[in-house]
Amino acid sequence: MTALVFLVPIALFLGLLGLGAFFWALKSGQYEDVDGAAWRALQDEDVHQPGKARD
Repeated sequence: MTALVFLVPIALFLGLLGLGAFFWALKSGQYEDVDGAAWRALQDEDVHQPGKARD
């Protein structure tokens, strides 16, 4: 029973910390372009474009 005295405040603190991180991510624009990253992952960047030198 005495363990609850320590565990409940720790759990509340971690929950509030996670909620704060979520709101920070919303405020900083992390969820603005959710489809863009998926399309960029599928694009093939190895395609040679005319006029560009190859390495």
